Amino acid sequence: MTITLREGEVLPELVRQITQADIHRYAEASGDYNPIHIDEGFAANTPLKGTIAHGMLVLSFVSEMLAASFGDEWDQAGQLSVKFRSPARPGDTLTVSAQVETLCGEGDIVLAKCSLTCRNQSDDVVVSGEARVRVPASS
Repeated sequence: MTITLREGEVLPELVRQITQADIHRYAEASGDYNPIHIDEGFAANTPLKGTIAHGMLVLSFVSEMLAASFGDEWDQAGQLSVKFRSPARPGDTLTVSAQVETLCGEGDIVLAKCSLTCRNQSDDVVVSGEARVRVPASS
């Protein structure tokens, strides 16, 4: 995969809707059965007022978007540094976006640093942070 990047470049967005069924499937796959995620009756009586998606489920969408942009380079050596800003809930439509902030080259390798944001349909930031990935320098 040949990757040509420019500082300031906006990567293609990824949009995903979260359902309670997705959250249940993630609980099964991860073994994380915390009632805040899967027990709607319990979660309704908490300060969050309902179930929320697992943070790692949300990050899987972030990683999916980065893998679509960087391919194997992301899968093999990508790094994330993020902060969870607000919960993602069943019914939310999440949009993951990223922009190339800097490119630093060393020989045949370029380190791309990208700012990223995951927002819900109300434009609330769910996750923000930075991704770093080493990519081959374009010839």
